[in-house]
Amino acid sequence: MSQRKIFLIFVAISTVSLLLHHGGHLSWTMDAFHLGCPAIQSHPAPGLKPKHTNVAFLKTHKTASTTMQNLLFRFAERNNLTAALPVQACSHQFCYPRSFTSHFVHPHTLPPNIITSHMRFNKAELQRLMPNDTIYVTILREPSHMFESLFSYYNQHCQSFKRVPNGSLEAFLEEPWHYYRPDEKDSMYARNSLTFDLGGDKDRPSTDVAYARSFVAEVDRVFSLVLIAEYFDESLVLLRHLLSWDLEDILYVKLNMRTPSSKRSLTPGLPAKIRAWNSLDARLYDHFNASLWRQLSALGPACVAREVRLLRRAQERLMRSCFGDRMPLRSAAQIKNKELRPWQPSGKVDIVGYDLPVNLSSGFSSQAQELCLKLILPEIQYTRVLLRSQSLRYRRVYQLRPQQQSHTLQQPLRTVLPRHRSPQPAAAPGPPGTRSMATSKPAAGSQSRTTKLGSKSS
Repeated sequence: MSQRKIFLIFVAISTVSLLLHHGGHLSWTMDAFHLGCPAIQSHPAPGLKPKHTNVAFLKTHKTASTTMQNLLFRFAERNNLTAALPVQACSHQFCYPRSFTSHFVHPHTLPPNIITSHMRFNKAELQRLMPNDTIYVTILREPSHMFESLFSYYNQHCQSFKRVPNGSLEAFLEEPWHYYRPDEKDSMYARNSLTFDLGGDKDRPSTDVAYARSFVAEVDRVFSLVLIAEYFDESLVLLRHLLSWDLEDILYVKLNMRTPSSKRSLTPGLPAKIRAWNSLDARLYDHFNASLWRQLSALGPACVAREVRLLRRAQERLMRSCFGDRMPLRSAAQIKNKELRPWQPSGKVDIVGYDLPVNLSSGFSSQAQELCLKLILPEIQYTRVLLRSQSLRYRRVYQLRPQQQSHTLQQPLRTVLPRHRSPQPAAAPGPPGTRSMATSKPAAGSQSRTTKLGSKSS
């Protein structure tokens, strides 16, 4: 027998032995190998090399990013990793819309493996904070449907939307400059929201093609993968291969969704007007949507389709085991457990959530119950729970005395409060996409004047 054949037999035996060792993943992994697809074989098969655990996910607005954040929070807990979380003065996000700085990170969540809460991207600050091998990921959504969602969700918070008569999206798009003020509070929701979140200049004229091209190229250089919300499952397949994760690592439940009555259909002509008003976002989406499909094609359409089927089948099994035959999707008022109620932006928009079945505890281990709970835990509540658990771990590791604990917790609060002012009492929580009102308001124009990812111009 030739040395080549002996080597191949040895590799096959080793692979099967490793798959058997992983037990529960055997049927799914063998299914993936059964495809025999050359494209999939050119990628290291998940399970054959360590999972990549250092991930920075830029959480954009109204793009299914809350679902993605939940997935990453659960991955961090399951693998005993540290997720960077905001200091209390920033609420549940990194003092958005201010440009991100490491001063916004709670000291009990350092050094981090994962960062995923809302922020305005600042590449230099994140590179100082995160490990050198961190993989950067974000998500985009088709601009016309995303803008309709932004207009509906922030209608009572963004002044550019609030001053429109009768809350008419058509009226806003007819004369956007009549309602839009570039430098006022929360204006980032009203134009090129994706560009702003990525650290760019949301108000750069659409005629500045050179800026648009250089900005897209910079995003392409920094982010290893840009997910597309309309093809969420296909995007997760690419993410799984990029990070060498298992099937269980990409299971999810859709979160932060509106009821059908809270959505409005786009009349003919509106999508084109939205794309023209958000021309930078449109350019970003078109570029990375095409990029996604090139990557899927390289992986192999048959392989991708098979993995998507396996993912959806596994999710169905998980949903049935947690919630029975029917998902407990309810409006916030119908959810009995207050800790499971999602934040409601206004009385005009209804964000649905989930309730746990009454009989969940029967026949379930505490670990299984916790998984089911974490799958449906809203963003604000999960952030609070995760900060509590990571703070406890931090204290155990460093064995802090009570006086030291108090000093450590209070110290970062001073770093994000405005200078020359006395601390203000905490205000009621604002919309999930806005900073805590206890933080300073950015100077006029600071929301829009940037040239590169997270770097401000003079």
